[in-house]
Amino acid sequence: MALALPLLAGLAIAPLLGGRWSRLGQVRIRAVPVFFVAIGLQVVAFPFRMLPWHTPDRVAVVLWLCSYALLIVGVAANLRLPGVPAIAAGLFLNLSAIVVNGGHMPALPSALRGAGLHFVRSRNSASMPTPHLAWFVDRWAAPHWVPLANVFSVGDVLIATGGFVLALAATGVFRRRRDTARDVSYPAPLT
Repeated sequence: MALALPLLAGLAIAPLLGGRWSRLGQVRIRAVPVFFVAIGLQVVAFPFRMLPWHTPDRVAVVLWLCSYALLIVGVAANLRLPGVPAIAAGLFLNLSAIVVNGGHMPALPSALRGAGLHFVRSRNSASMPTPHLAWFVDRWAAPHWVPLANVFSVGDVLIATGGFVLALAATGVFRRRRDTARDVSYPAPLT
C-alpha cells in the first residue's frame, strides 16, 4: 500500500507543474482486470488484520508468486506508458529476491530495527541476516512519518519512482513542458 503513495503524490503535485487531472481519462491502461486479480490474490495471501482469515504460509507464497506473474503480464502490456519500465524493473528485482530466498522477501535485521519491527517472519517478509541477492532485499527502514511504510528495497524505490513518473505523465506534465519548449520563439536577428 505504501508504494501507492508516490503515485498519489504525483497526482497531487501535477496541477502545480501544469498537469491536469482531466487528462487521466485519456490514459489507456491495458489488462486492467489482471491487476485487480493480482491485488486480490495478495489480499487473500496476506490478509489485513481486520479480515477474518489466515492463509497458511506455503499457500500464501504460491498465491503471492501467482500475483507477481499476473503483475508482470499487466506491466508488460503497458510498457509503452512512461514510468512503467521502472515499475517492471522494480518488480523483477523484488521477484528475484523473493524466489532465491525461499518465497519471502528478506529484510535485513538493521532495516527491521530501524522501522521498529521485531519479527523473524511476518506475512510476506522474513528477517535474514545474510540473504541471497542482498542488494535487492528490504534493506532500509522508511521514515516513521510515511503512512503504512516499514522497510523497503531497491525494487520498491524503482516501483515508487515509476508510479510517480506515471502520474505526472498521465496528467500531461511532461507533454506540457515539451510543448512549451517548442513554442519558444527567438527574436529576428538585427540587420
